Amino acid sequence: MNFQNKTALVTGASSGIGEALVKGLAARGARVILSGRRVDELTRVAKAAGGETLVLPFEATVYDALPDVVAKAMAWKGGVDLLINNAGISQRSLALDTSFDVYRTIMEIDFFAPVRLTQLVLPSMVERKSGHIVIISSVAGKVGAPLRTAYCAAKHACVGYYDALRAEIETAYGIGVSVVTPGSVRTAIASNAMTGDGSARGRSDDNIDNGMAPERAAEIILDGVANGVREIPVAEGMELAALQMRAANPDALFGFVAQEGARLAAAREAGEAIDPAAVNR
Repeated sequence: MNFQNKTALVTGASSGIGEALVKGLAARGARVILSGRRVDELTRVAKAAGGETLVLPFEATVYDALPDVVAKAMAWKGGVDLLINNAGISQRSLALDTSFDVYRTIMEIDFFAPVRLTQLVLPSMVERKSGHIVIISSVAGKVGAPLRTAYCAAKHACVGYYDALRAEIETAYGIGVSVVTPGSVRTAIASNAMTGDGSARGRSDDNIDNGMAPERAAEIILDGVANGVREIPVAEGMELAALQMRAANPDALFGFVAQEGARLAAAREAGEAIDPAAVNR
């Protein structure tokens, strides 16, 4: 996809990877619709990005409001050429300590919300027989990592849905679908992550703090979309190795993450702090 004069809708655009994607798209000549909940931050990002932008705030899980939101997005420049489903929330809690409501909330935000938005944008792309849809999944969408049973479930679901969607629309209608699997990126994802009772964790992880810069992650994603790459890994080091191991030797990966799970279980039984050490995001 050539981004010049294309209209892109980016969710979760007020910070982190979403903010970097907005700026990267604007730099490549795209017109960008920024969505999220924090109007002030969306406005800040739009101003910093420059170019043609539209701030379109909405709550992704208020499904009844989404048809009107999408209608406004479509009316701005006559359609949406690129949808990037980026908004999401992570988790930091063992399954033994996680409320069922946390599973429901994370599935709503990370899976059902992007699926609903995709459903509303897709018909216009089918009519025009062009467009591209991106889902920001995670390494955790391929690897079952401890402390993230809800998050892994939602991100695995995203991989399955968008892979199947690609099979239906890529050749038939000329619409691209890219699944992105980031590892640790320097964002607020860990501090905003839900704990077992649904509260925000309130602190980051060392792996996140030392992770890839959001600007570099956005560059990799946009280069991949520009080249029609179907699955775009955005990971380094151990996380990239985990993705490769999942494909080449899954049993070895299962053994590796089980060791991490055992460490965390022992810490729980001893009443010690439970912190992740391996695959992040």
